[in-house]
Amino acid sequence: MKNQYRYLFAFLVTWALSMAAYAQGRELPDFADLAEKHGPAVVNISITQVIKNNRNGFSFGQPFSLDENDPAFEFFRRFMPPGGGSGQSPRQPKEFRHNSLGSGFIISADGYILTNAHVIDEADEVVVKLTDKRELKAKVIGADKRTDVALLKVEATNLPVVKLGDSSKVRVGEWVVAIGSPFGFENSVTAGIVSAKGRELPQENLVPFIQTDVAINPGNSGGPLFNLKGEVIGINSQIYSRSGGSIGLSFSIPIDLAMEVQNQLKANGKVSRGRLGVVIQAVTKEMAESFGLTKPSGALVASVEKGAPADKAGVAAGDIILKFDGKTISQSSDLPRMVGATKPGSKVTMQTWRAGVNRDVQVTVGEIQDEDGEAPRPGRRGGKSPDAPAPNRLGLVLSVPSAEQYRSLGLSHGLLVEDVRNGALRTDLRSGDILLSVITKNGPVELKSVTQFNEVLTRIDKASPVTMLVRRGDAQTFVTIKGVSEKSDKPEKNDNKDN
Repeated sequence: MKNQYRYLFAFLVTWALSMAAYAQGRELPDFADLAEKHGPAVVNISITQVIKNNRNGFSFGQPFSLDENDPAFEFFRRFMPPGGGSGQSPRQPKEFRHNSLGSGFIISADGYILTNAHVIDEADEVVVKLTDKRELKAKVIGADKRTDVALLKVEATNLPVVKLGDSSKVRVGEWVVAIGSPFGFENSVTAGIVSAKGRELPQENLVPFIQTDVAINPGNSGGPLFNLKGEVIGINSQIYSRSGGSIGLSFSIPIDLAMEVQNQLKANGKVSRGRLGVVIQAVTKEMAESFGLTKPSGALVASVEKGAPADKAGVAAGDIILKFDGKTISQSSDLPRMVGATKPGSKVTMQTWRAGVNRDVQVTVGEIQDEDGEAPRPGRRGGKSPDAPAPNRLGLVLSVPSAEQYRSLGLSHGLLVEDVRNGALRTDLRSGDILLSVITKNGPVELKSVTQFNEVLTRIDKASPVTMLVRRGDAQTFVTIKGVSEKSDKPEKNDNKDN
């Protein structure tokens, strides 16, 4: 009986609140019209990636496989069970097709579509499916891994388009709606509220994410986040989850930032970003007090790269950058976004704090050499493009995995081997390996950036072997590259032409 009264009381409270909202002209939101009107501009994106096996399709399992030219290959082929005893077929296909799904939305009637860079990463073919069941092949105009934004183009006209909003006007607590293809279920609609703005995530210091509690799952990536006016205010990009499913922590790229990126992608196929050449950290309350600041704000310069724009402008370690181009730096994460959005070559005034004194410095903004910021485009795999990054002195072409790849691998650091050239061909390293750490005289050093790895190499004698901890599939192993002589350290003529 007590439970019946309890349920009746809960019903009456809910009814009373609904009537109160109705009486004040604030009806509970109805998303049906929004979904019906704007759903047709949301597309399903299907990605196909061709993964090649070794040349004759004979594999000995993880972590290593033998090439058919290896002297030991014939012995193992005759006397070892296929697949290294794992029960695999003796002759695997020379290549197989891997398919994945994502979402996107149409921003122009002539076929331009926005999505996430990680959705189309490594794609050999991209197909866009509309709500009217048409399937169109898409061309990747450009992709920017640093902000996780990609621009596609399909050959069509009179397509339905979304209405773009102003993400700077988003308010915490307002209702929002996501439309996408979670787990391949096309045009699924979920709703929630904005939980926070300006979120900074690990490995993502250029995007002030919009946090929501909207149910976002694999396949929603690249889809739009709408406000109740039916305007797109963000691109659904990431979720925080230990299980892989939605737990009410979803993150979207503000549409204002996404459109700035797509403008550059459309014009140039890539994004140019400014750089200062400083390493910064947050200013804590205790630091502010010791530096003589009235409040903790700005970005504390921990180190300055020699010869970088900041160094030429006279910025030194221990300076606190308070303003950049007239804009106040409330927290340290503001600075990378401001600098990155500045056109390289621009002359900017920065206000810095040094020894209790405000001073203005003029800096000519440099440009980030984005060797890992562009997602591979269909048709580019399997060969070196003219703008491909050059190998380091070990003969390795490396990049930093995307945040999505880090999550899928369960890693927080490591570098992806894109290509193996010259001296490194004498090792068992291969494309797709993840370099986790390099062994030095002072112990292992975790690898977090290509620049950092190359700096570590400068401290290792060229004649000395370099040993690294490598992740391949689910296995880890140590791999050593023998000392590189001065002669073998020089790129071959073919590489000079390609780069």
